[in-house]
Amino acid sequence: MQPMPSIPSIPEQKTAGKVLRHSVRGQILDALRAALVEGELAPGEIYSGPALGERFGVSATPVREAMQQLALEGAVECLPNRGFRVLSRTPRDLAELAEVRGLLEVPVMLRLARAVPAEAWEALRPAAAATAEAAAEGDLPAYAEADRAFHREVLSLAGNAQLVAVAEALHRRAQWPLPGAPRVRRAELVADAAEHSALLAALIAGDLPAVESLVRRHFAGAVA
Repeated sequence: MQPMPSIPSIPEQKTAGKVLRHSVRGQILDALRAALVEGELAPGEIYSGPALGERFGVSATPVREAMQQLALEGAVECLPNRGFRVLSRTPRDLAELAEVRGLLEVPVMLRLARAVPAEAWEALRPAAAATAEAAAEGDLPAYAEADRAFHREVLSLAGNAQLVAVAEALHRRAQWPLPGAPRVRRAELVADAAEHSALLAALIAGDLPAVESLVRRHFAGAVA
């Protein structure tokens, strides 16, 4: 088994002497998601709730609850009396995710490009800037969060909460690295982030061919 992921300890929060377990679980879930993106939770490896709990400085219960959420998201599988195994993925898995995301999001973005006024797209510039800032810092987990937030804000303009939820779940799966893959370089993140600004420019201009080309290329070459 590989060493435990290098995630900082998360202290239990207390109010009136009671542990805010939901808050602790949420913090651990965020840390585990970041570790997945970083590749620190290695595909094929098994991690136990008590061992991770010791790492975080909490009981095993909120760790198991966080891991169960990751199992629902398709990141890990539960192994009775053993812990949780991080699932592996293949280049084909990522290609299929890119294809499904394209089938789902490209028609929506083309429809939005025809209907949404330019000022609504302008309002998304801060979300695009957030991806550029995270990319410039080379912070992969922060970039992954900002990338999903940008796409979430774009799709939210369609007014379909189910669409947003499904698209975000697919997006999150696409962010987990392949086994043994090298860490994404800062330059790759910067290039990926630049595509968000280019997409906004195309949406503001109502340039449908450019929107479709940019979205498909973004999915195919996604780094987070």
